[in-house]
Amino acid sequence: MPDEPIHIAITVRVRRPYVAEFERALKDFAGWSLAEPGAMGVQCLYPPPGSASTEYGILRSFANAADRDAFYRSACFKDWQARIAPMLEGQSTRRQLYGLEAWFRDHKEPMPPRWKMAVLTWVAAWPVSMFVSVIVVLALGRNIPRILQGALVAAGLVIVLTWVAMPFLVKIAHPWLRPKRSADAK
Repeated sequence: MPDEPIHIAITVRVRRPYVAEFERALKDFAGWSLAEPGAMGVQCLYPPPGSASTEYGILRSFANAADRDAFYRSACFKDWQARIAPMLEGQSTRRQLYGLEAWFRDHKEPMPPRWKMAVLTWVAAWPVSMFVSVIVVLALGRNIPRILQGALVAAGLVIVLTWVAMPFLVKIAHPWLRPKRSADAK
């Protein structure tokens, strides 16, 4: 859809001697790039403290595809690329994200259809939300404010889906999500 927000994930690997300089450049870029037309947000993901990783992520959101395309053609973006090029190991990767794809991503295979991702997420979310609701009421009682109960249920739902239910369901539903094509079977 041309008027839907667009979300882009960029991953870069920084050469170790340039980490501090890259982090300063990333902070500057994140700030002034938001002034570009159609820019709706940017989040910078840093390696965990104490890890040996030098991989950084940048999540960008745009109002629509036209704004995304204009941003990547802009002087702002081209200046940024020129500034960080000597600091990087290899090329950055850039890909568009779709709501549920994080759970279903497999570098070796294409994404399953969105409808299958939605069905499997519903299969997980419905019972998990009911289970978490019961746990919250048992733990805190029925007299907690509804807004707090809703927040705790949502937090529990996200936690269980992210680390338990979805990894398990995606694994067992793999043949349904990504059936072998007839050409593969020959």
